Amino acid sequence: MSSQTTTNGTTTAPMMTRRTVLTVGAAIGGGLLLGFGTGAAKAAFTPAGEAPFAPNAFIRIKVDGRITLIMPQAEMGQGIYTAHAMMLAEELDADFAMVSVEASPPSDALYGNPAFGLQATGNSNSVRAFWTPMRKAGAAARAILVAAAAQKWQVDPVSCRTQAGEVIHDETGRRVGYGDLSVHAARLVPPEDPPLKDPKDFVLIGKSLKRVDTADKVNGKALYGIDAMPVGVKFATIATCPVFGGKVAQIEDKGAGGVPGVYAVFVVGDFVAAVGDHMWAAKQALDGLNIYWHEGANAAVSNDDIWADIAAASEKPGAVAKAVGDADTALGEGEMIEAVYQLPFLAHATMEPINCTVDLKPDGCDVWVGSQVQSRAQATVAQLTGLPLDKIRIHNQLLGGGFGRRLEVDGIEKAVRVAQLVEGPVKVVWTREEDIQHDLYRPVYYDRISATLKDGKVNGWNHRITGSSVVARWLPPAYTNDVDFDAVDSAVDMPYDIPNFRVQYVRQEPPAVPTGFWRGVGPNNNVFAIESFMDELAHKTGTDPVAFRRAMLDKSPRLQAVLDLAASKAGWGTPLPARVGRGVGVQVAFASFIATVAEAEVDTNGEVRVRRMICAVDTGIAVNPDTIIAQIQGGLIFGLTAALHGEITIANGRVQQSNFNNYRMMRINETPEIEVHLVPSGEAPGGIGETGTTAAPPALANAIFAATGIRLRKLPIDRDILAGRKPA
Repeated sequence: MSSQTTTNGTTTAPMMTRRTVLTVGAAIGGGLLLGFGTGAAKAAFTPAGEAPFAPNAFIRIKVDGRITLIMPQAEMGQGIYTAHAMMLAEELDADFAMVSVEASPPSDALYGNPAFGLQATGNSNSVRAFWTPMRKAGAAARAILVAAAAQKWQVDPVSCRTQAGEVIHDETGRRVGYGDLSVHAARLVPPEDPPLKDPKDFVLIGKSLKRVDTADKVNGKALYGIDAMPVGVKFATIATCPVFGGKVAQIEDKGAGGVPGVYAVFVVGDFVAAVGDHMWAAKQALDGLNIYWHEGANAAVSNDDIWADIAAASEKPGAVAKAVGDADTALGEGEMIEAVYQLPFLAHATMEPINCTVDLKPDGCDVWVGSQVQSRAQATVAQLTGLPLDKIRIHNQLLGGGFGRRLEVDGIEKAVRVAQLVEGPVKVVWTREEDIQHDLYRPVYYDRISATLKDGKVNGWNHRITGSSVVARWLPPAYTNDVDFDAVDSAVDMPYDIPNFRVQYVRQEPPAVPTGFWRGVGPNNNVFAIESFMDELAHKTGTDPVAFRRAMLDKSPRLQAVLDLAASKAGWGTPLPARVGRGVGVQVAFASFIATVAEAEVDTNGEVRVRRMICAVDTGIAVNPDTIIAQIQGGLIFGLTAALHGEITIANGRVQQSNFNNYRMMRINETPEIEVHLVPSGEAPGGIGETGTTAAPPALANAIFAATGIRLRKLPIDRDILAGRKPA
């Protein structure tokens, strides 16, 4: 990794309009409990000394002054525990060294993400959705702590101030710690709409503080889902039919019974589970079986069939997601330029494979898992076991990678089904092969874009997006008017000023192959297609790609600014060696404004070496600049991996890839020099966890064209085309 330039804005950020409900609970262990609802739910005020209204609290202040934040969002490496803690501690005026965090229990009403209406972590909105609610929770706590101190001293609250976990009365020199005030403060009702700090007064937000989870990750104390070890736990691993939708026909033991430590082998509906004293015993037991499958009709499904179906579907007009001006007339004036862009199925391949530990008893169930949807996990367990929700305890752990995979509950469902057959707790761990071959994959996408030019700018535009609808399955009420809002994200709100513009969506579900959200979600398809096509149009007009884009960004000065910065830092326009090129891409995605320049070298054998990635980012107020830089770096590598290597292929109804030997990751020695430059901004924070992923592929494809003159419209890159071994 190379140098990183960071700056941070200080002007006032606009407030979100969502109403935040603040409530005070009772003392927990002689302390103060504060909570707020992000939706319609309200928690009752509980006087001090009585049992708290639980578990609805976000803030706990103990008599020793220690503060605990109950985290509504899952921590999967994106740094949200630290960002939320900083937002809380900023308005609370807490001593950050006294702040710790815990995962929240499941509750849509109390911990629901305002962007979703349910408890879910995704779509790069953990900071932007909770920017106001978290700060209001801290501000309300600070307000009643000041009120408690003022009552204690018999002074006007206005004459008191707070700093580093204390209330201070400058006139008399008195000061008191938050812990000493907690019992008295618990008897007070906080303000419903407390004033928030002006960003110019921030003392924590905007600084690159150390992450709250790093130390335990380094010393081995951090607990991921796979680390759960309740007393007496057994291990299980599973095998599901390699053909989508297939069922177990018969199993034969070819030696599983002789493996030491094997507990049992079960046929659990559509899969086989082997249970043992440890993972090795369970795996050996499974390997010791001959499993015969009823493969079903999907055994005939292949990649060629899927691409043929989606290409045919893309020929038909789709549901109109957005229309401006008269696209049909504009497309009939002058030469119409057309192109098709294709993106393949992709697996998530998180470093922590799917796992779930379940301790099922007649009167309750404990589940240890890393999930992006805690309340949905709880509801799934309740449905399977028949137990009431309040008897299902979800112990959400750190996630060893989420990327959208842990927005699904199939791993939890299968673990519960195994637990129903096993006495005592059982940990179900999928092998890497099971994980990759039974994922819910990033959909294949097929994008048709048509445009006409006038006076060197785009005058008419039609973008038809064809692909699976994840939203229709995952959140059916959000699928309206035959449009998947995620599938058209970054297409309907593309930043260029085009007077005649239309975006269409055609839903085409691949036969048998299950699809799910993948890091970058809809924008990773649309940004690739749009920015690749804009590059083609620039070259069609003989215009520099940066200048061509800039001329159509009059309505997006923030994007103009990052484009200028990225081009300048990359040395845009300066000479390069033969077969080395620079490519640019811009995007407004997840409410962040980003420009990226890739510099790539292509040898005569078609191998691509990415030399540099330069990214300029305006994500609004940067809560923790270091985390933003890390997320952009990781996202760029994630996106480059997909562009260079990522593809799941189907033959005979089966996924052909199985592990990292044939589902390649970018390696350390292949990682380019990366520069991230943060632009000062006083706007409300945007999302950042997925933006690097969406930025990398188009910038790389455009750099390859600059180096070779070969336009690649389908990912992953085809080295045979680049080497001239087959036609483009």
